[in-house]
Amino acid sequence: MSHQKSIHDRVLQASSTEELMQVYAEWAKNYDQDLIHEMAYVAPEIASRLLNNYETNREVQLLDAGCGTGLVGECLKELGYKNIDGLDYSHSMLEKAREKRIYDTLVQADLTTSLGIPDNHYDAAICVGTFTCGHVGPAALHELIRVVKPGGTFCFTVREQAWDEDNYHVVMEEIEQKGDWKLLEEKTADYIQQEGSKCKACLYQITSA
Repeated sequence: MSHQKSIHDRVLQASSTEELMQVYAEWAKNYDQDLIHEMAYVAPEIASRLLNNYETNREVQLLDAGCGTGLVGECLKELGYKNIDGLDYSHSMLEKAREKRIYDTLVQADLTTSLGIPDNHYDAAICVGTFTCGHVGPAALHELIRVVKPGGTFCFTVREQAWDEDNYHVVMEEIEQKGDWKLLEEKTADYIQQEGSKCKACLYQITSA
């Protein structure tokens, strides 16, 4: 078993937050090399381009939730976005993201609790690689909706296995019926090409006041 597959399997199979953070601490140094160059983790680019198709103002205040080492931030920067904040639960991942000098601010935060960010604070949010097996569940969608302004955009990916196991579609339909967002685009896309995994790439416009 390769190093990359071994540590990635440990991430997906982590049984507690503490275990997950320990794996990420071990992986932070080689995370970008392993995922991008060895495993062809294409979700950051796919999601960033999906957001870019609808969010044409490069001056928007953007939140990269679950930013990890900054892979999505790098894609957004290449597309011309200038005002990006990041948050992640892993201190080790945030340290690697800080080295890239992409983000205006970086905050350690838990997406399963209140983020301590004011309502309607951001023009847009993106969350890639976080809604997956053994990580944050669909309940966290509510908190990210809360911090985005009405009319703003929210782009996120959900690993296909987690989509089915955690009933994302049910939660997302409830949010839409409540009137908190409306769907702009949803598609099935590659996630990590080497393992053949797929994800749902979703883009919504926030409609709640």
